[in-house]
Amino acid sequence: MTHPHHSEGAEHWAHLDEPGRDAWQKPELVVAAVGLAHGQVVADVGAGTGYFAPHLSRAVGPDGKVLALDANPKLVEHMRQRFDLAGLNNVEALVVLHDDPQLAPSSVDRVLIVDLWHHLQERVEYGRKLRAALRVGGRLLVIDRAADSSHAPPETMSLSVETVRAELAAAGFFARVLTQSLPRQFMIEATVRPATPTV
Repeated sequence: MTHPHHSEGAEHWAHLDEPGRDAWQKPELVVAAVGLAHGQVVADVGAGTGYFAPHLSRAVGPDGKVLALDANPKLVEHMRQRFDLAGLNNVEALVVLHDDPQLAPSSVDRVLIVDLWHHLQERVEYGRKLRAALRVGGRLLVIDRAADSSHAPPETMSLSVETVRAELAAAGFFARVLTQSLPRQFMIEATVRPATPTV
């Protein structure tokens, strides 16, 4: 997948940190839905400017780890500077491929993806890579713009809740839509389906 914004600098993405975002993004609600515990490892895939990092950092505690992943090297450099200034010692910003989160097998407890899913082309395959990266009992939370929202992606990129849930199921997850109160987005929780017993 090629995306025109993969090389844009942080100034292009300044809206991700606009002062009013907390009101509609509800980061505390999102982090609660991720279901983190102290000492866990969480990957924020498509982390952008690092908006969620401070919230995730607190949730996993000093013994946990936050991996802030993005395909845009300029954004990753911006995040590294931001995290260093904020003293977020348990957060690491990494450049990854646009079609591969490059997470080691069974290396993370939770994965958070916010407003990235509709940008991916091979979404089922991407989902399989995320599933492989999750440890036993792991969970993926996909948050994306609702197609009927006033802030929906362009029509050519817009995805329905049902489409995303079906794609996650095809990737090997049990996916359910969470009842929540995000005004612009839907949330889908995905857990790894148990292997079918062989007779």
